[in-house]
Amino acid sequence: MSTDGPRRPHGATRRRKVLGRGAGSGSGATAGRGTKGQNARSGGGVRPGFEGGQMPLFRRVARRGFSNVRFRTATVALGLDQLEAAFADGDVVDQAALIGRGLIAEGVDAVKILANGSLTRKLEVRLGKVSAAARSAIEAAGGSVVAASEEAPAQPKAVAGPVAEPAAGDGAADDGVDAAESAAPAEEPDG
Repeated sequence: MSTDGPRRPHGATRRRKVLGRGAGSGSGATAGRGTKGQNARSGGGVRPGFEGGQMPLFRRVARRGFSNVRFRTATVALGLDQLEAAFADGDVVDQAALIGRGLIAEGVDAVKILANGSLTRKLEVRLGKVSAAARSAIEAAGGSVVAASEEAPAQPKAVAGPVAEPAAGDGAADDGVDAAESAAPAEEPDG
């Protein structure tokens, strides 16, 4: 083995073809572009998919329906046997714990526990989706299932900007009432 480092295999790198340098070079005159036409010109050629004015394939083919691929949620199914192998007795099973033990990746939207295998450990499962058979198996082993929605209620979305509320002794609220009363026409006595 040579000591001057790895070498590229023969033929992996090739010199750039020299074009337009006379007839003796083999690629002179038209430089491999043929004779005249749009593709022979500088800056010539057509865009991808162009078929010379004929209705192109991407417009001939009908597009129907709706694809949910951009909006789908990535759900990973885990069995009880996987929880048995990864967790100790009394552990809490939530999404962060599953990521920490390498059972799911970080980009996963939801996890569902299925009743594959058996469970002997007492676990507290805090996930949104658990099958009925898996729930009964977890509870039979002495564990509990807390739905993620029950544990932490969803917070309402924040308003675009801060909302300023008048202080109690500010008098700002009173000003609004006074302005409304002053805008109303005053009753004049008949007399």
